Amino acid sequence: MSDAPPTAAPTDGPELPDEFDDEAVLLVGHGSRREKSNEQVRALAVMLEDRLGLPVDAGFLELAEPSIPDALAGLMPSVSRVTVVQLSLFAASHVKNDVPLAVDQARADHPAATFHVGGHLGVHPAIVDLLDDRAAAVEAELGVDRETDEVAVVLCARGSSDPDANADVHKLARLLHEGRDFARVDPTFIGVTEPTLGETLHRVARARPDAVVVLPYMLGDGVLTGRIRDGAAEFGADYPYVAAAAGDPLGTDDRLLDVLGDRWQAARTDSVEMSCDTCKYKVELDGYERDVGGARAQLRALTHLETHADRDDVDDDPHVHDHPEKHVAVCTNTTCANDGAPAVLERLRQGVRDSEACDARVTRTSCLGRCGDGPIVAVYPDGVWYGDVAPDDAERVVGDHLDRDRIVSDLVDGTL
Repeated sequence: MSDAPPTAAPTDGPELPDEFDDEAVLLVGHGSRREKSNEQVRALAVMLEDRLGLPVDAGFLELAEPSIPDALAGLMPSVSRVTVVQLSLFAASHVKNDVPLAVDQARADHPAATFHVGGHLGVHPAIVDLLDDRAAAVEAELGVDRETDEVAVVLCARGSSDPDANADVHKLARLLHEGRDFARVDPTFIGVTEPTLGETLHRVARARPDAVVVLPYMLGDGVLTGRIRDGAAEFGADYPYVAAAAGDPLGTDDRLLDVLGDRWQAARTDSVEMSCDTCKYKVELDGYERDVGGARAQLRALTHLETHADRDDVDDDPHVHDHPEKHVAVCTNTTCANDGAPAVLERLRQGVRDSEACDARVTRTSCLGRCGDGPIVAVYPDGVWYGDVAPDDAERVVGDHLDRDRIVSDLVDGTL
């Protein structure tokens, strides 16, 4: 009998520590009014729990329950450390603003706990491999082979107002093209930015490939993937000499767990790296100069979180917002709170409820960086910040600014 120690069984994903110090994971998805999409997030949470060997709960940014604050609060009685793992494809406002804002609030609400925040899914070899398989499935459906036929791929993402996120779609398309026998791989978008899917398909058709494979770069199968399939079908009707079809979204493929596991490991070891060199909140990019600055980003995030009101047309356009005309953020951090911010907050809310003229939401926010000048009240999208606001001033802010668009000049602390 050999004296050699037994060989450890191979494991998938990141190397796990021997012990967990009372740790849990919160997997954050976007959230949808379509329960099928929310169930996908919950299914991935169960799969990730099995992969990591520790509790994994699901939480949502909007449109579904539990919210991130509620999910984090639910974990607090049983754990002392939570790692937030984000189920976002690219780093746009949700990743850069909304999730950090929610976690910062959780840190304030639960000072004895430790919170780590992971990065987005981003560009990862496992995702490139998954997209390659999705393309191969469409090739089989169409009866073509990239090694003998001219097969073009169109990678279609949702589109963002963040150029950093859109640039990653181009990078992912290039990585899918490198080392494979596709004739070409073109990035495109189903909304928000250009090039649109229709424009890209018509451009690709000029090269007269034998087949066009359209890959939805989406997690779930919803309205947007349906539009992508419709676009591929319309293209096939317009160009009958080109075989064309759309593939499936990423779904709950096991390879997503490889990515999520890597993001978890990076977060819990405080080694998350964000792309700050091309972040529109950090540097001035042509056309996005107005977005530079943490306070602007925070107010925009607060506004966005308040804009998903109930709508009857959600099946037609799931991500359109019924948003209020104005959003009012009241700093309730320690200094402003000591100066009377909670009373200002309640007076503003009461004034908005009593008003028949204004369309506004009033919410609390954490520190806006004007300590000593508070209570600070910011009215967005006007970009007007009021300082040293007393409860009695709330009526003027509502009656003049929110009702009549007249700035209360003697209270102005600054403008964005």
